[in-house]
Amino acid sequence: MLHLRLITPPDCTDDAVRLIENTVGTTHLVVLTGAARDPEGDVVTCDVAREAGDQLLSGLQKLGLEKTGSIAVENIDLSLSRRADKAESDAPGEAADAVLWEHLVDATHEESTLSVTYVAFITLATMIAACGVVLDNAILIVGAMAVGPEFGPLAGICTAAVQRAPRLALRSLIALLVGFAAAMAITVGFSFFMDAVGLFTEEQLEADRPNTGFIYAPDWFSFVVAILAGAAGTLSLTSAKSGALVGVAISVTTVPAAANAAVALIYGDTNQTLRSSEQLLLNLLGIILAGTLTLLIQKWLWSRQRNSAG
Repeated sequence: MLHLRLITPPDCTDDAVRLIENTVGTTHLVVLTGAARDPEGDVVTCDVAREAGDQLLSGLQKLGLEKTGSIAVENIDLSLSRRADKAESDAPGEAADAVLWEHLVDATHEESTLSVTYVAFITLATMIAACGVVLDNAILIVGAMAVGPEFGPLAGICTAAVQRAPRLALRSLIALLVGFAAAMAITVGFSFFMDAVGLFTEEQLEADRPNTGFIYAPDWFSFVVAILAGAAGTLSLTSAKSGALVGVAISVTTVPAAANAAVALIYGDTNQTLRSSEQLLLNLLGIILAGTLTLLIQKWLWSRQRNSAG
């Protein structure tokens, strides 16, 4: 269930209440006349099944409440109410399949912001991965994958493509490109330092690396894994049952590939640099294609499900 809190101008309250009452899957409607002070107006709260959330939010936006008042949404972790149970059973579809598009756009907008923190995380992840590829250490690679934040901008590009939001697309693309460029540049400097103190050597990089050699060996399996990871990441982002962060799967050949390219560059190994870069681009492309396709399928399926229920 979702909890909605609205601040409505007095002349819009009746329309908002009528819309809530006519939406299947709502309950616990409360109207507090004149309770709001900034902005002034009425406060309207209700609970709504996740399946009906997107439809209700779209209707409220058509009333212009996001401009003249306020629309706030939060998840309800526990609701002990027969009315809530009935509202969920009456709402069309399944909660786990429902996508709140406004929430998705807002979430990806925040995650795709080019900030100092974002650049710091992707840089640290790339440096950890650099240690992992030189040492052929799978544990360090997994650690780097867990730290990498690049799925935010990737999801932002997918969402922007489906929702036709060019500003979100540009914002996400800038974060992705600048983030990786900065991370790789700093990792090059880090690798020079590690080489100078004797912790990185060319022999380690050129040695047989059974645990990390795949990072600079792009093939069809790389693209297949990227497709699967992109679909899994998108489903995790949109589903009400999204559990553990799937960034580990998403980063499997993005951050490590960027790190391998940076380390190989300082030793003049153009083969590994180019093949690692190819691996990086191949997987970014696969994730974006899979994420966009997954969102399009979800949008189509949910639309059909709602129409058949109506």
